[in-house]
Formats: sequence, structure tokens, C-alpha cells
Amino acid sequence: MAIYAVAFIAFAIDLAKRSASVDAQAKASVADAAGGSSAAAGGGTTTLTRLSARMDNDAASPYGRSASLRIGVSLTVLAWALHLAATVLRGVAADRVPWANMYEFAMTGTVLIVTVFLIVLTRIDLRFLGTFLTGLVLVLLGVAALNFYVEIAPLPPALQSAWLVIHVFVASLATGFFAIGFALSTVQLFQFQRESLAAEAKSVRLRFLATLPSSFTLENLAYRVNIIGFILWTFTLMAGSVWAEQAWGRYWGWDTKEVWTFIIWVIYAGYIHARATRGWRGSRSAWLAIIGFSAVLFNFGIVNVFFKGLHSYSGL
Repeated sequence: MAIYAVAFIAFAIDLAKRSASVDAQAKASVADAAGGSSAAAGGGTTTLTRLSARMDNDAASPYGRSASLRIGVSLTVLAWALHLAATVLRGVAADRVPWANMYEFAMTGTVLIVTVFLIVLTRIDLRFLGTFLTGLVLVLLGVAALNFYVEIAPLPPALQSAWLVIHVFVASLATGFFAIGFALSTVQLFQFQRESLAAEAKSVRLRFLATLPSSFTLENLAYRVNIIGFILWTFTLMAGSVWAEQAWGRYWGWDTKEVWTFIIWVIYAGYIHARATRGWRGSRSAWLAIIGFSAVLFNFGIVNVFFKGLHSYSGL
């Protein structure tokens, strides 16, 4: 957790540097505008180069590489490696998969969130989400360590099944994609507000947003990530039904956990359907994605702890 905290600080410093770079570019633009028409006449090639860079970056203010970003990613990788080792050692000590209670759920779920984030970074530069994701992992691990920690205990009979490995692992993996989709949708809302204010020539508080992709690009990225999460969550629902039939002799029983798993599926199905066929884009689609991930957190942090049922395996 300490290394995640330092990574969080490094990512936060990068956001501050982004704001400073926007201010510097704004001052440079004012100076260029004051240079007179002669400079404008001779600057055709430079202007085309800048426009090309902006199109590639899809940001109002292109932002170069940052040492803070590299440090943040490196520390995140180090923290992830230690986190993964701790999770595996918990499983070795218990002589089973390490997700049989809330504490182990939190350990496994957060390590998979970071795993998905690091894998996505190899394809798309989403390092600007580092502050959010490391902060989320810190909060979840902190709550787990303070409130959910329990000693290692044998599995209840209903959990002694291969479907435990499949069902919970895929659900945790889906949560990793939903977390990134949630982060992208949240940034999309702020970016859309910034673009609206900029179009009206009004001042913007979160200046670092100008260095991030446009709200249109963020929305498309969130949609793609959430689709992957939805496919995995669909399999989670199906695997859970098969497991329920083996454990309790029925595929569906309207248990609280089963109902909330289905509610999450309905929310994300509605999000995908509304965006693809009903033209729900912009803020409306972002809010649906945010509501979906809020339901995931409610399912994990509230239903597992306070609602009684056949899935009451919190260990608390």
C-alpha cells in the first residue's frame, strides 16, 4: 500500500505539471498573437505541424513525456508485483484459491484491477488515469485491511467447487474493466464540461484536462472497455447459475447476491443498447456507465456484508 501511495503522489504531480504546461502554452499563444501579421505569414509549416500533433494526441494542448508519469507507472508495476505475491502467498497458506471471504475478495479484485490497467497501457496510453486507479486500489485495500481482515479458514461446502475459481475470477476480471470504464466516463464528463466552457470563452478550473483526449475519444474508449467487462460479466452470471445448480439444486433462486448480479448486467446491457441503438452519447452514456460501476461497488461492499442469504461468505 505504501508503494501504491507513492505512485498515487507521482501521478498527482504529473497532473499538476499538466496544468502548468497548459498555462505556459496559453502564454506562448498570446505572445505569438502579439507578434504581428509578418510572423503569421511565414509560419505556415509550423502551424501545420502543430495541428498534426494535436490531431495525433487528440488533445487541445499536446503534452510531452513526463518523468513523474514514468515514475508513477514503474512504482505501480512494483506495487502490483508485491500485491500479486501477497495474494498468491495467501492462497498457498490457505491451500486454496484466495477469494473465499471479503478480505481475500478485496486482495484479488484490486490486483486484477491493476493487472487490467497495466495490460491496457501496453495498447493505449491511459496513464492519466493513474491517480484515479491507484487511489481506488488504496481505498479498497485500506478498507479491507481495517474492516474485512479475517484469519484463514476452511471453505464452506458450497464453495468447494471448481466453479468457485471460474465464477469469482471472471467476476473480478470484469470488475477491472468496469473500473477503467468508470474512470474514463468520469473524466469524459469533466472534459465535456471543459469543452463547453471553452466554446463559450469561459475560464476552466481543471486546466490539465486540456492535455487529455477529447470527450468524444474518452467516450469511445469507455464504451470499448465496458463491452469487454460486460462480456465477462455475462459469463459470470452464467457460471454462477451452473454453480448454484450444483450447490443448491437450482439455477436461480432470487437470492440477494444473484439479484444484484443480474441488476448490474441489466444496467450495462442498457448502457450498451442505449448507446448503440438509441443514440445515447455524451453525458447520458457516461452517467449510465458510472451508475453501473456504482452498482458493482454496492454489490461488493454492501450486499456482501449487510445482506443475508446463501452467498453470505464475507467471513465477518
